[in-house]
Amino acid sequence: MQSVPHDVRDWLRLAKADVLFEATSLSPRDGQPAIDHIRAALDAGAHAITANKGPIVYAYEELTSLAAAKGRRFLFESTVMDGVPIFALFRDNLPAIHLHGFRGILNSTTNVILTGMEEGLSFDESLAKAQQIGVAETDPSNDIEGWDAAVKVAALIRVLMGVPIRLDEIQREGIGKLSGEAVRAARADGRPYKLVCRARRNGQGAAATVRPEQVPLSDPLAWVAGTSSIVYFETDIFPGLVITENNPGLEATAYGMLADFVRAVTP
Repeated sequence: MQSVPHDVRDWLRLAKADVLFEATSLSPRDGQPAIDHIRAALDAGAHAITANKGPIVYAYEELTSLAAAKGRRFLFESTVMDGVPIFALFRDNLPAIHLHGFRGILNSTTNVILTGMEEGLSFDESLAKAQQIGVAETDPSNDIEGWDAAVKVAALIRVLMGVPIRLDEIQREGIGKLSGEAVRAARADGRPYKLVCRARRNGQGAAATVRPEQVPLSDPLAWVAGTSSIVYFETDIFPGLVITENNPGLEATAYGMLADFVRAVTP
C-alpha cells in the first residue's frame, strides 16, 4: 500500500521532487508557511521557486545560503511586478551596479481602486469592482493598508541593495482614508493620487516609505493606471532606469515562475 504524505517534507521524500513551486498566500507578519516549504525543498535537494514575497523579507539570507550549500537554486522572479525579470536584470545583466534607490507603483489592487475612484466610483464600489475582475482578494486588507507594497519594497531593498531592512522600518500608510471626492479633485488638479513606494540608501542602511502621494502629470508615475505598475531605479551608472508593466494578466505571474524553472534546470 502506497504511503500518504503528511506534510511537505514527507511529500518531497515520496515524490523525489527536483523542483518545488511555492505559491501560498502572503503572510506579511512572518512569511510562513512559505519559508518552511522552501527550507524543506532545499533540504531535500530540490530547487525552490516561489511567488511569495514573505520568504525574501524574513529569510532571504538563510535560504540563499542553504540553496548554495545544497547546490540548488532559490528563485523568486514572480514576487515583484509579476514575471518582469527585475531581480534577474540586476543579477545577470548589471554586474557591479550600485543602486542608490528607487520609487514606483508596485501594488495593482490599489492602483485599480484609485483608477475606479477617478472615474466616479466610491471607494467601496471601486473595491467591489476590483474584486469582481479578480484583482483584489476577498480580504483586501494587505493591499489597502499598504502591506503588500511594503513587503515588495523590503524585498527589493534586501536583494538589490543588500540591506537587511525590517518591515517595521518602512513607513507605511494605505489608501483607506482617501475619499472619491479627494481622488477626483486631485486628478482634476493635475496631481493624481498614487500609492507610491520609495527607498533610498541612508548611510549603511536604507530609508523607505509606502504612502499615498499626489504626483504631478510631468512624472511618469502619474500615468500608470489599472493593473499596470512601474519602478524607477537610480544607480551610479544609470541615473534613471525605468521598467513599466502595462496591464498584465494572471499569466504574467505564471510566466515568472516558468522562467525561474528554466533558469533552475538549465545547466
